[in-house]
Formats: sequence, C-alpha cells, structure tokens
Amino acid sequence: MTVAEALEFIRERGVVLVAANGPVPCLTEAIINEPIKGSWWAHPRGREIFAVLQGVSDAEEVLFCRLVEGKITLVHRRLWPALLRLAAKFPPDRLAQVRQEHTATGRHVNHETPFPSWVPAGMMAEMTAQAKDMSEADAILALGPWANESQFAKKVIRRK
Repeated sequence: MTVAEALEFIRERGVVLVAANGPVPCLTEAIINEPIKGSWWAHPRGREIFAVLQGVSDAEEVLFCRLVEGKITLVHRRLWPALLRLAAKFPPDRLAQVRQEHTATGRHVNHETPFPSWVPAGMMAEMTAQAKDMSEADAILALGPWANESQFAKKVIRRK
C-alpha cells in the first residue's frame, strides 16, 4: 500500500486505528493486507509500514488523536465537523492531536495539542458552520458504528 492508498483508505472509512485491535479498521494491517501478531515494529515488513505511516502523518487531512478507546486513531478531515459538534461529549484528551517524535536515541515522544488548537485557522469557521447544521445523532452516525455503540451515543439517540 502506498501513502496515497493509505490516505484513501482513511478517507473512505473516516476513522481508523493506527495499530491496535478495536471496533474500527487497523491501518498497519491494511498496509500489508494481513493480520499482525505482536508489534508491527517486529514484523518483517515493519520498514514498509513505518514509511507509509510517516507519509500519512505528514498529511494535513488526517488527525492523529486518541478518539477510539484511547488508542491512536486517525480521523479524516471530512469528519472534523462531527468531532466539533460532539466535542463536549468526549474527554478532552481524546480530541487532542498527537504527534510522535522519534528521537535520535530511538525513543518516541508524544506531543499533544488540545482541541481545537490543532484545527487550521482557515478551517474553523467552515467547520463551525457545518457542525451547527448537524444534529448530535447525525454527527454520531457520521463517525460510524463504533460511535453508535458508545455510552454518550446511546443517550443522544434515545433522546431523539
């Protein structure tokens, strides 16, 4: 899978996990088109996975955060208005942008930017307008089945 194909995978699905098992697709497994047992770093195609993830991390259309179950999650820009609409429903750390730095010693350091500070300045007005036009239930539905199953979603949908 190329970086362009990975970005299309994320765009189509909207919300994916980087490497964890969970209620949404896993990008590292999609990159090599097979399940990964253990750490992807130890996989024979780990360098390929790393190169694609690096390319994805450089894309401005993808948010790296901890949205799904606190795991590193990728959210495509088309769903950012839904995140804005539901922001008060999530713990703040779930919507913080996570950027990983790989130090010279091989350590990984996470840098987090709180929501909405990571939103590009030119996008906030458009996102706010889109978010205002959507109900909470529609925003939950836009995020996908995993969001429908969450506790806050059940409360919102029951109210409707």
